[in-house]
Amino acid sequence: MNIGEIAKRAGVSRSTVSYALSGKRSVSEETRRRIQQVIDELGYRPNASARALANGRTSTIGLVFPPAGNHYTGMQLDFIGSVVEAAAAYDYDVLLSPSGVDSDRSFQRLLGERRVDGAILMEIRLQDDRVDHLGEENFPAVCIGRTAGSDQDWWVGLDHTALAAACVNHLADLGHRRIAFVNRPEHLLRAGYESAHRGLDGFTKAAAERGLTVRTYCCGDDAPSGQDCLERILHEDPDTTALVTLNEAALGGLYRGLAMAGRHVPRDFSLTGVVAGRWAETVTPQLTAADVPAEQLGRLAVELLVERLDHPDAAPRHHLLAPPISLRASTGPAPTPRVDG
Repeated sequence: MNIGEIAKRAGVSRSTVSYALSGKRSVSEETRRRIQQVIDELGYRPNASARALANGRTSTIGLVFPPAGNHYTGMQLDFIGSVVEAAAAYDYDVLLSPSGVDSDRSFQRLLGERRVDGAILMEIRLQDDRVDHLGEENFPAVCIGRTAGSDQDWWVGLDHTALAAACVNHLADLGHRRIAFVNRPEHLLRAGYESAHRGLDGFTKAAAERGLTVRTYCCGDDAPSGQDCLERILHEDPDTTALVTLNEAALGGLYRGLAMAGRHVPRDFSLTGVVAGRWAETVTPQLTAADVPAEQLGRLAVELLVERLDHPDAAPRHHLLAPPISLRASTGPAPTPRVDG
């Protein structure tokens, strides 16, 4: 069923049916009722592509979200779900594009064919060619994360610098003096992922201010890598008593490595980090952490994008979140130093 058949049955022109559906031109109330009656009788549903051509909007937003490795982590899936749910509340569909750079074919199709009204970008890098490209094209976009020069961008993000520092200070207040930092994979750090860099900066600066002895590690986004990383930490400095992590995907392996080494949490070793709350609660004992508010970040990103679509001339806006540390059971006072002999 198409517009031509509707026009024939309603006794009007195709353009009149198009105007009645799009609202671009006024149509008499009697004609509109006659067209609607035919539509109801036929059960017609306008094709999404045709509707987009008629009103210039697709009612779809793009989520540009490359997986950091060969799979999405649990936290990444939380973000995807939060964006989809928030977009549905505004009657928008979501098209997922796993693009890493602006030269990716998926990214180019998203822009060149105008498949979406706007885009939300994730896994932001300090220097991000995708953000630059969208800015040059004046394409409506919002980042979850922030580049090094984010003043002119629309974004929502976590203050990874402040959150990593808060974790260090929490451990230092408990008397820990030798602390490790477990970051994201090395290739993400080399690529300039902003969360990995800002978290590392916050950790090292806070540790220096507190006079702590620290080591920093990159770790793959999976449990086996977490276990290997924990073994390296204890091998290189057996007197390490705590760690801070940004890597929720490696969390189970970190715990397993401690168990294999005979270290009790939190009596012998404390863990904390920046992790989504529901993942912090899946380990035993539950992780003391600055909980990543994935649902809130996704909702705020969608709200900003809808605002930008509705008000193209609005000045850039952003939200920087720094949730407090949720005290659970994985941190405790530093153990008494071992005395040989």
